[in-house]
Amino acid sequence: MEQTKDTSSRNGSLAIDVEGLTKSFGGKVAVDHFSMKVQRGAIYGFLGPNGSGKTTTIRMICGLLTPDSGRGIVLGHDIARDAELIKREVGYMTQKFSLYEDLSIEENLDFVARMYRVAERKRRVAAALEGLGLASRKGQLAGTLSGGWKQRLALAACLIHEPKLLLLDEPTAGVDPGARREFWEHIHDLAHSGITVLVSTHYMDEAERCHALAYIAYGKLLAHGTIREVIDQAGLATWEVEGDDLMSIAPELRGMPGVEMVAPFGNALHVSGTDHAGLERAMQAIARRPGIVARQVDAGLEDVFIHLMRGLGDGAARVEH
Repeated sequence: MEQTKDTSSRNGSLAIDVEGLTKSFGGKVAVDHFSMKVQRGAIYGFLGPNGSGKTTTIRMICGLLTPDSGRGIVLGHDIARDAELIKREVGYMTQKFSLYEDLSIEENLDFVARMYRVAERKRRVAAALEGLGLASRKGQLAGTLSGGWKQRLALAACLIHEPKLLLLDEPTAGVDPGARREFWEHIHDLAHSGITVLVSTHYMDEAERCHALAYIAYGKLLAHGTIREVIDQAGLATWEVEGDDLMSIAPELRGMPGVEMVAPFGNALHVSGTDHAGLERAMQAIARRPGIVARQVDAGLEDVFIHLMRGLGDGAARVEH
């Protein structure tokens, strides 16, 4: 993954290759020396809490913001010198629905196609309507659509100019599980066709659908790689504790040697730590109690991200731009 700019960014194997990106607003650092490499045709998950700098980073990548320092190559173009070229080859779906609610689906797509000066505009609009199942509703006003249908329309608008890179900022917020699943099926189809996708999300199940991911908090990159690599890098041991009245023993568990975090998972507790031997002794002790069962399980992404955030402490407050 760690290829040089000369052999990867310029010759096309990397869609995104940024290093040391830094951006401040009003004296507060929103993104702090952020680096990331994304292979062409990959689905790359971008995770982090609200205010962590995800949106600011996305805006620098697509040429909407100029970094205070750092360098980057996106689709073979320099982010400092070639912002306009990058914008033409990127589709950016914002977290908030940003199309015209008093225009129909078809009118919105036609407007976006005009903005990009798309050739054979009518044919491309018709293809976009058909491709995302919007043709039967093409005359419906965008403002009357449900969250899932607005999501489809926003994605169609992102694709109308045939971009090589999609930047999706919390695209499934506020939509139902069925719409989320359909959306991800579209994303995997697009990646299979060669389009690179960078998607920010809060959902762990969506992160697991990505080929690789990065986790950012307080403007800093905390972890990156494939899901397996991110989990392995954390070095966590995790145990699942089941039994009666678990919430009453949770405070006691938190005070045991080797226990770094305790989190409810359905009807069980996940107990994790990096001191594997100490954690095992604590779990053996708690399992001797009547009605309590403890068994070691594989650490998951959520365990890892709770661990990463715990390591940061309270941190400095950030404002997402």
